[in-house]
Amino acid sequence: MTAGQPPVGKTEPESDPGRDGAGEALPSLTEQIAEQLGGWRGIVESSIPVLVFVVVNIIGELRPAVIAALAVTVAIAGLRLAQRRPIRHAVNGLVGIAIGALIAWRTGDERDFYLPGIVYGYVYGAVLLGSAAIRQPLVGWIWSIIAAGGRSEWRQNPRLVRTFTWLTVLWGVVWVLKVGVQHVLWAANLSTALGAARLALGYPPYALLLVVTIWVVRRANRREAALPAAATG
Repeated sequence: MTAGQPPVGKTEPESDPGRDGAGEALPSLTEQIAEQLGGWRGIVESSIPVLVFVVVNIIGELRPAVIAALAVTVAIAGLRLAQRRPIRHAVNGLVGIAIGALIAWRTGDERDFYLPGIVYGYVYGAVLLGSAAIRQPLVGWIWSIIAAGGRSEWRQNPRLVRTFTWLTVLWGVVWVLKVGVQHVLWAANLSTALGAARLALGYPPYALLLVVTIWVVRRANRREAALPAAATG
């Protein structure tokens, strides 16, 4: 049985890995990626506050940079709300920016603006690797929620468990490496380089991991769906 696939015996969905367990077509790869990233608008909007902080901090001082980053983040959230657009990504960004801004404001060190993101990255990487170690791969459970209508039939399929396990390890390693780079720059007091790294190591690796994950899981689903036909043929 495959992740996001119906039980054996259901004729139409069983041979179509592009459908969920209710026989409805799953979103395309690009649609799933766009949803998770918030589309191009979400990518741009999430990068603007950090970019504003970096630029204002270079040409000015820490406190104006903190205020500018917070003001831009609130403005983005307010604009989305006024347009009745989803504000999930904007709210997430606002919380992250606000915590970093508060810490930097209190310590007077611009490096600390990025500290919550570094800590969060280490925690997230550890959770991913830990879930893989106990054979409860987090990527598999997230896939169940996002793309499989909450179903977790993949838990009964050793091949899919292995697939989700190594994908979870991949996510965990990449996450730890990217926050490790930021940590090194933070420790070296390279604030401008740290800001550039925050932007460069934000969405690009995330988008690449999403592409790899969706492609691998759909390929595994197609392979699993072909097994009953090959056995009966």
